[in-house]
Amino acid sequence: MHLDQGNTAFVLISAALVLLMTPGLAFFYGGMVKAKSVVSMMMLSFGSLGIIGVLWVLYGYAIAFSTVTKGGTAVGIPHVFVFDPSYVGLDAQLKDALSPSGAYPQLAFVAFQATFAIITVALISGAIADRAKFGAWMVFAGVWATLIYFPVANWVFNFTLDSHGKVINGGWIVYNLGVIDFAGGTAVHINAGAAGLALALILGKRFGFSKGMSQPHNVPLTLLGTALLWFGWFGFNAGSEIAADGLASIAFINTLSAPAAAMLGWIIIEKIKHGKATSIGAASGAVAGLVAITPACEILDPMWGILLGLIAGVLCALAIDLKFALGFDDSLDVVGIHLVGGIVGTLYIGIFGRGVGAAFGNGWHQFAMQALGAGSVLVYSFVGALVIGFIIEKTIGFRVRAEDEIAGIDTVVHGEEAYAFGADR
Repeated sequence: MHLDQGNTAFVLISAALVLLMTPGLAFFYGGMVKAKSVVSMMMLSFGSLGIIGVLWVLYGYAIAFSTVTKGGTAVGIPHVFVFDPSYVGLDAQLKDALSPSGAYPQLAFVAFQATFAIITVALISGAIADRAKFGAWMVFAGVWATLIYFPVANWVFNFTLDSHGKVINGGWIVYNLGVIDFAGGTAVHINAGAAGLALALILGKRFGFSKGMSQPHNVPLTLLGTALLWFGWFGFNAGSEIAADGLASIAFINTLSAPAAAMLGWIIIEKIKHGKATSIGAASGAVAGLVAITPACEILDPMWGILLGLIAGVLCALAIDLKFALGFDDSLDVVGIHLVGGIVGTLYIGIFGRGVGAAFGNGWHQFAMQALGAGSVLVYSFVGALVIGFIIEKTIGFRVRAEDEIAGIDTVVHGEEAYAFGADR
């Protein structure tokens, strides 16, 4: 097979777009916290970029894309953790890049998947805004990625298709269960949302936790972050086809229309509940729609994609109040947006997915498998994050001191201020 420069460029550009999502997330989250903790909030995203970018090259890819073999033949069997030493440091992929054997160099795919690992870890940080130690977060990020994200990525993203598009080997969620997850509803959003819930429980509530306890300190910063996230998400979803073809274009249009519908759904709920449609609500609705369409972006006709967006916008707008009803402090609604949105999008495939949905006479088998796959990732990630977070809290401590949290943690943790005023500045 000859190198396809067009598809190689498509994959590399998509990887760059997805990488942009992590700074975009830093802006999105940063605008919603207190002015005195915005540096800390943004550093949790940039710290994720640093630690995961290194671990992915060292051994992350070797875990996420190793193949379980039996008698020399690749097979898909249930497993939790596999590892191929020949992938360490990407030596095998480097040799392929110098003399590509496929339509694109393996390193292009390695780079693309690296950006997924980075953004998934960064997403978790919104659940612990205003109260987490940076060093403890970095330890958690590295350990959680190693024990949770890399194996889950293997379950979901590591598979091989035959000439008819059927999965013939790979991770157990896509091979054994037959779960459809095009771009990461389970591996990214349910995974991060469940871990965020676990950390919110470990770190406990912020002081004064209640509805309206704090307002976004910089709305334009959050809207800028939303724009960057949405822009990067076209690489996230369409790029997951790993080819500039028809399915990529379907994923692209759904990534445009579903979040737009979700934005409308969210602000309609706001108007009904509070009498005003807010810009933060519009931004949150767009992100909720992006989350929900991620697993389903290539298997939904655009009209069904719009309906999914509308449903996700409404449900996620309602779900963010779960933290008040159930008493956990998910600071920036990682659970309400990413966990709930990921579950909605993953299950929706079993109802309205092209060729598999129950609504089109295909039965409920696919829906059941979607639910089982989503539940498996949710439980594995939640329990794993709970154990890792608990150990960190009981050893080096995960939460800052009470007085630092109340004052704002930027100067204490990082020795910096986001906004410096005065003649001597």
